[in-house]
Amino acid sequence: MKLELSRSSEEITEAALQITGSKSETNRLLILQALYPNVHIDNVSKSDDSEVLQKALKSSDKIIDIHHAGTAMRFLTAYFSAKNDAEVILTGSERMQQRPIGVLVDALRMVGADITYTKKSGFPPLKIKGKNLQKHKVTLKAGVSSQFISALLLIAPSLPNGLELTLEGNVTSRPYIEMTLALLKQVGVSGHFAENTITVHPLSAIQDAIVTVESDWSSASYFYSLVALSGPPAGQAGKKTIQLQSYKTESLQGDSALVGLYKALGVHTIYNPEAYSITLEKKKTHLPSVYQADLSNTPDIAQTIAVTCFGLGIGCKLTGLHTLKIKETDRLLALKIELEKLGGVVSISEDSLTISPSKEIHQSVAIDTYNDHRMAMAFAPLALKTSLIINNAEVVSKSFPTFWEDMRKVGVQVQEIY
Repeated sequence: MKLELSRSSEEITEAALQITGSKSETNRLLILQALYPNVHIDNVSKSDDSEVLQKALKSSDKIIDIHHAGTAMRFLTAYFSAKNDAEVILTGSERMQQRPIGVLVDALRMVGADITYTKKSGFPPLKIKGKNLQKHKVTLKAGVSSQFISALLLIAPSLPNGLELTLEGNVTSRPYIEMTLALLKQVGVSGHFAENTITVHPLSAIQDAIVTVESDWSSASYFYSLVALSGPPAGQAGKKTIQLQSYKTESLQGDSALVGLYKALGVHTIYNPEAYSITLEKKKTHLPSVYQADLSNTPDIAQTIAVTCFGLGIGCKLTGLHTLKIKETDRLLALKIELEKLGGVVSISEDSLTISPSKEIHQSVAIDTYNDHRMAMAFAPLALKTSLIINNAEVVSKSFPTFWEDMRKVGVQVQEIY
């Protein structure tokens, strides 16, 4: 599906939106629910990834295909390894079979897992024979994907001796690890993170636990971008706002760092605790000539921030992006290619992206999405600055199925091209 996006002005339409539950929280809780059926989940994510994971956990098939769902691949690898008598082949899309998983497989083997590669060593598909994992000590490089670490932590309380996980080096994406530990605590699991060692104690059963999933902060980022790219506020009477439902001040999600990251780009966040929501307002601000940020703890919002800076005509230097190369696509390369189509001057390294300030944006450019939901959504707010086409726009269903509907609600013209 191709969509043409446009807007006659830089103004947004005031709107109140209900964003789907966090995919990150939901997927962690789904694994915990499979291990402990007394876990009950409210505001479950409607994302494709969460639906794929739910289906896989309920399936009795010998071959489990998780398509493009990277979180599902990592979490299910650990889950099936610890599920006694399970025997499955875990596979995915062509791109998924190019995404390395050897670090997690090696870690699981340290505690006794029986996993073999059916094609290329270090990559899916995997043949997994579940068993009772007796060992409990694992060492990992601290810079690996936080999903590898979280996969181990989620199964840890179900292991007879729990888990002692030592991380060597500087820990990256720490908020995602903290999120996993916080959710474990909410369902009654005891554990702690001291220096570079995480200990999770075994737990045979839990009492009923009801956990409400907060709406997804990564999905909120696109509306932060829209507000940042909107026209300057025309006084108190003329200001436009976007309200996002089901957000709280004390969030488990690292991407709630948006509040501070976008302040320098003119977006002010008002918390409404009683309404369980946030309101985004455009504020007059002196934009930096070059915006700089270390996003090692929040890599999923790098694309959004990069496009925002480009749309504002300012430069940016984003660092801490080493995990972007092994996502749904090589996100650094994809950003460079698509921004250059629009007239951007972009350079990338293994872990950084730099955009030079620009004075004009090319019109009617077709943006390729590379089977990556975040590419489609990160570029969409540019419709306030230029008309553009989004190829394979349906990819947004991976994390945000109502995205295009919500874009229409805030005033972006979205038209399908046949």
